Amino acid sequence: MTADRTGGGEPSATLALLWNTPDTTVRRKGPVRSVTVPQIVDAALALADGDGLAALTMRAVAEKVGISTMSVYTYVPGKPELLDLMVDTLYARMKRHDWDREPWRERLIAIAETNRALLSEHPWMTEVAAISRPPLGPGLMAKYENELAAFDNTGLADLEVDAALTFLLGFVQSHCRTAHDARRATTDSAINDAEWWAANQPILEQALDPAAYPRAVRIGVAAGESQGAAWDDERSWSFGLACTLDGLAMLIGPVNCA
Repeated sequence: MTADRTGGGEPSATLALLWNTPDTTVRRKGPVRSVTVPQIVDAALALADGDGLAALTMRAVAEKVGISTMSVYTYVPGKPELLDLMVDTLYARMKRHDWDREPWRERLIAIAETNRALLSEHPWMTEVAAISRPPLGPGLMAKYENELAAFDNTGLADLEVDAALTFLLGFVQSHCRTAHDARRATTDSAINDAEWWAANQPILEQALDPAAYPRAVRIGVAAGESQGAAWDDERSWSFGLACTLDGLAMLIGPVNCA
């Protein structure tokens, strides 16, 4: 069974769809086309955004656009290729920044915040958007070009720029995946973090011996009281992004840190 990840489809068919070029591996037989590939993609996005990846099936997409399931395959070979189209479409719709007058740190904050907004609005992307095999379509290339430009005048070599951008986006994806999992846990359990901790506090107080776990008890209690939970989205984001940028500042150096 093919995993729901980008880059899982047949390469030539996927690239032909992404760049809207002819390809013999995409099946063209069937009735006269009544919808377009962008309409198929928008229907798939609506399903994934509304009910998650579990709701994204070729049958559901077909029903949403009003054609038969088999007809969908005359537009898109399968779900792996459809996922690539969905992700690249969202990349194409992202805001592009003009970096001319901003310091490098502000540029990278803008990249991080823009990508966080995308993954927060479409949380299923944290499950499918593989950094190692991204959809090499026009949306991704425009995104990549714009984000690389944020490193202009930092003094970094080309390979360092690529590695630095990957490092930054890796933090964003990891954080958003954790935030997505935290929200899903709340939804699945029907109680929020504060209610969960309150329900478990009595037994935890009995089980966790401060003598055996002095740091865990002391620091854990302090963090829990401060955040109202074991993990706080905004605090984790602010701390993690600052550390990520501070790490990159060591690479860029004081000469280019304006």
